[in-house]
Amino acid sequence: MNQSTPLGLAALEQAIRRDLELLCLPAKDWVPPRPGVIDVLVVGAGMNGIAAAGLLRLRGVRNTLLVDAAAPGREGPWRTYARMETLRSPKNLPGPCLGLPNLTYRAWHEARFGTDDWEALYKIPNGLWQEYLSWLQRVLALPIRHGVRVVRILPQDGLLRVETEGAGTLLARRVVLATGRGGVGGNRWPETVPRELWPDLAFHTNEERCFAALAGKSVGIIGAGASGLDAAAAAMEAGAREACVYARRQVLPQVNKGRGAGIGFHYGWGELDDADRWALMVYLHDLQPPPPHETIHRVLRAGAQIHLGFALTAAEREGEGVRLFFANGEQRRHDVLILGTGFAVDLDAVPELAAFAPHIARWADRYTPPPELVRPEVAAFPYLGPGFELLPRSPAAPPELSRIHLLNYGAHCSFGGIASDIPAVTVAAERLVLALMRALFREEYPALRAGLEAYDVPELAGTPFHVPGPGVGTERVEE
Repeated sequence: MNQSTPLGLAALEQAIRRDLELLCLPAKDWVPPRPGVIDVLVVGAGMNGIAAAGLLRLRGVRNTLLVDAAAPGREGPWRTYARMETLRSPKNLPGPCLGLPNLTYRAWHEARFGTDDWEALYKIPNGLWQEYLSWLQRVLALPIRHGVRVVRILPQDGLLRVETEGAGTLLARRVVLATGRGGVGGNRWPETVPRELWPDLAFHTNEERCFAALAGKSVGIIGAGASGLDAAAAAMEAGAREACVYARRQVLPQVNKGRGAGIGFHYGWGELDDADRWALMVYLHDLQPPPPHETIHRVLRAGAQIHLGFALTAAEREGEGVRLFFANGEQRRHDVLILGTGFAVDLDAVPELAAFAPHIARWADRYTPPPELVRPEVAAFPYLGPGFELLPRSPAAPPELSRIHLLNYGAHCSFGGIASDIPAVTVAAERLVLALMRALFREEYPALRAGLEAYDVPELAGTPFHVPGPGVGTERVEE
């Protein structure tokens, strides 16, 4: 067969079954069941949720459930508010493959389109990435329910009571929030923009909107990060009269330091002491990554404008539009304002954690940096335990708090980007699942020990040395 000819997904899936058979995976279900209780509930069926639920299944933790509020194929940002044309990451990253080569995007792509198509591919289109993630859900046989929104999580006698829309009330030993970059506070809305401008005159880049409605309009965009620039290009491509991006910086960031943080950072960030973790986070926070060069070229191609040195000081409704005021004395008027101001970190604004939020330790509670490294944005991050678990702010916290694990942007200060970026999603899943397995083993040790003692399959059956009878395996035989 010509190497460029696609093998097809059926052949790839057969190879995956063979890989799992050779590795004796999935492991036998080893956790003693509790009637009516889910061992691990994973909230969010994007790439991090898939990796967590998939690795739990492979490691023999089968009593799990993966839920997502979206419809199948709509999980995460890829077909909703992500407006870039391709992923920003290089195409050859392993992603949520759980250490199995045949579960990588490359294996899936070559099976569908052939190796020549893979070689010609520059970066992965958003739509294909979403198709790949949907395929992972299926090929890993994940127990998933769509259309389920978690409303609140409450403590209940050593367990977590999870109230939902779409699945009623669930009881779980552990809850993993794989809720992406917006999972610890939603969108960052600047104080300079009145909330009452939303939704008709102002909206955030992280909202799903029909850009066709921008045709013929003048659009202003605050923030020259990747999402703001992609929004500007998308507006022009949809027929906007003009799209003007305003950045407070005089010069755009030039180097993506995240690309320089290799596998050592993925595994080692969480093992550093607090001072080093804080200093590292501040270093990356202050530099900020530049927009991808592909995005800049797209903006220029589309005819959008980028204005540097424009720090927004105020915005107000003016007739059917918005007037913007800048620190340099300039004023601009637009029909619509789009905010590319990123994600907030504010645990008090996470509805499902409302019962726990006052008790959750933040970095501000656990570490005091030197004056030159004080950053309120960093201080707001949750201070997580080694398995991404929430930790108490004080002894008054409900003990169930540590049964909630943040496999989302909330882990950024404690562990780096392993729980919110493609390069290290499997590293994050490995750390999480090992912690969950250890916790489940400790909790169920009496039952597991009893099962061990009850195991009585005679090894010597069928040989002249077999001695029948119960309990023979526990007797000491003198040589």
